[in-house]
Amino acid sequence: DLTIWRAHSAPMPVAQEQLDQAFHALANPTRRAVLERLGKGPASVSELAAPFDMALASFVQHLRVLEESGLVTTEKRGRVRTVRMRPHNLKRAARWLAAQRDVWEQRLDQLDAYAKTLKEHDDEAT
Repeated sequence: DLTIWRAHSAPMPVAQEQLDQAFHALANPTRRAVLERLGKGPASVSELAAPFDMALASFVQHLRVLEESGLVTTEKRGRVRTVRMRPHNLKRAARWLAAQRDVWEQRLDQLDAYAKTLKEHDDEAT
């Protein structure tokens, strides 16, 4: 259980914890669909929940995860709760992924260069 492990380890830096929460939130297709919809602009909770075949209480739990991860913010005016995307935290996750992609592209380039060297040596030996 990750929660138990964290309780007995050194505190995580805030940025790392926010990144973990963002990836946790993005791991669910309902929450990804909500973010896709919010990419078009703010929406009420009922508008966001309409396409999903689940109880409103269950849908609100998804919104809570998104809000706790910092990917969305909500504001209540009268009886309507409006949800807005917070793209900054989504961009943080995208930057992390881009950095990982760069590392692996570099490693693959090195492997390709090594394979070419081996082939050249093999060709010279024949």
